Amino acid sequence: MLRIVDLPKREPGPGEVRVRIHYSGVNPTDWKTRIGGIHMPIPDGQVQVPHLDGSGIVDAVGPGVEDLGPGDRVWLWLVAFKRLEGTAQEYATVPARLVRPLPDTASLELGACLGVPFITAHHALTLRAGGPTQLGPGLLDGVTVLVAGGAGAVGNAAIQLATWAGANVITTVSSEPKARLARAAGARMVVNYRTQHAAAEIRRLAPDGLDIVVEVSPSTNVGLDLAVLAPHGLVVVYANNNGDEVTMPVRSQMTQSVTWHFVLLYKMTDVVHDNAVASIDRALAAGAIGVGEDSGLRLHHYPLERIADAHQAVESGIVGKVLLQMSA
Repeated sequence: MLRIVDLPKREPGPGEVRVRIHYSGVNPTDWKTRIGGIHMPIPDGQVQVPHLDGSGIVDAVGPGVEDLGPGDRVWLWLVAFKRLEGTAQEYATVPARLVRPLPDTASLELGACLGVPFITAHHALTLRAGGPTQLGPGLLDGVTVLVAGGAGAVGNAAIQLATWAGANVITTVSSEPKARLARAAGARMVVNYRTQHAAAEIRRLAPDGLDIVVEVSPSTNVGLDLAVLAPHGLVVVYANNNGDEVTMPVRSQMTQSVTWHFVLLYKMTDVVHDNAVASIDRALAAGAIGVGEDSGLRLHHYPLERIADAHQAVESGIVGKVLLQMSA
């Protein structure tokens, strides 16, 4: 149950930073955690402040924090994981490791959209054998990537990061408005799976096959993925939209040396998180990623008192990114 409560403003301890939150990003994992789909126990008598992602201005720092100070613009990631203090509040006091500087060229709205989608997308794009562990210009040159559902938040992040790294990016969408968003994010080739024969069109666009598939709906897309993968291709599954069961042939994948990799943000190692955050910081500094219609990700704003509506919007599959706005 979501409710608004008053909590004391906590002073930062050693290695902690207190941030005045401007925007709190709402992700599917937030409502799934709320209903118990992702088990994070709350001690009796305690309050769980939700949301992993956010952005704002540093208000105070604790002892030992030297690279951040009051007035700094920052983005926050994975704040509520195994902690009671998320970003859906006016002030959040969090470990300094989870607080990153935000360049003046990047909006606070962008900062609140980075954590879950971009870390997930980065991990998917760096799992290929022999590939880079961090992304940057040219590091995916010659790699062809299919992003399933290019108008979603993770899909958008995957398109932007892969394009920045030099990959050839194809994405699938279900409508022309979503196609426009995917193109704005940087996808060079967009396939409407409702009006086109997706496998034939992707094979036409990438006759040698796909190196990486960033997959949101494996139960629906398993046949398509197997039809368009290159030998030694990789399918990275980060969600189970439209069903939790997948049936697939074995022998054909053996002969193609196909790899399926299932990922969950909460099971990634600290090294994986740190590599993603480092890459995101470089992309931010380069001005290579963004939000809004021009970057293929619509923004939907809600005040804190409408947090339940914000969760419902995400749960219902709204196209774009939902943000709680805390401060003007």
